[in-house]
Parts: sequence; structure tokens; C-alpha cells
Amino acid sequence: MSLIKSSTMCALLWITMVMTARSVLSQATSEAPKPPEFERITAEELKAKIARNEPVTILDVRSGDVYSRSDSKIRGAMFVRYRRLESRLAVPPLKDLPRSVEVVTYCSCPDEATSGRAAQVLLAAGFKRVRALKGGWLAWLDAGGQVEFKPRGQD
Repeated sequence: MSLIKSSTMCALLWITMVMTARSVLSQATSEAPKPPEFERITAEELKAKIARNEPVTILDVRSGDVYSRSDSKIRGAMFVRYRRLESRLAVPPLKDLPRSVEVVTYCSCPDEATSGRAAQVLLAAGFKRVRALKGGWLAWLDAGGQVEFKPRGQD
């Protein structure tokens, strides 16, 4: 085989390997599971639900630091540290929560960063109706939403 044919064959083989590798990587990336999309609820919408006594479970996923410095929370909310949310889904009371119940998550981030991630965890766990509070804790306070003092020792 001549040197030119040998070089051409090597080049074609190399190009084929690169194209195959790109194709495999592209498929692996496109098949990676994406986190579920979550919806948002405004403070006014949540206030209206509460006023109509609609069943809604409210999860406070503010950071432990922020939660411990605060003396209150949304009335009826349950505090769950985001980093422990997945494991808490395996024990009561979250374990016993019907997956069809509406759940609203909130945090202290104005862009719903933590509450959005918490909503995605809940959706991935089978909850059907999960929304993050738009604007979080501060939006709730600005809207004059009902708050209650935290029980002592609940940090």
C-alpha cells in the first residue's frame, strides 16, 4: 500500500472515530433526565386559597440560618431543610402526604432558587400539584400574608 493511501486511510479512520464519539456524547447528553418543570403561585393567589380554606400544604424551605433568625413563618407552614427534603419524604408527616395534594414551597430567595429546586424534588417524587411561591418569603410579607410565630425550639 502506498504512503498516500495509508495516510488517507488513517485520516478517514480518525474522522470516523471523532464523528462516532461526538454522536455518542450528543445522545448521552440529550437523554440525561431533565429536572421537572415547576409552576409558580403569587402571594395573592396563595392568600386567596387560604381564605377559601382550600387544602394546601405549605413547605418552608428557607435555609436553616435564615429560618433560625426569623421569629415567624407562613401560617400553617412546615419547615423542611432543602438538603434533607428527599430523605424526609420517607418519614411522616411527608411520607403520609397524598401525592395529589397541592403543595406550595417557599424560600427567602426572590427568584425562587431553593423553593424551585424543592418543587422539582417533590414533582420527581410523584407529587402532581406543586408550585413555588413567586418572590418567596419577602413577597408574602409585602402582600400582608398571614404569619405565625414559630414554635420554640423549632430550628
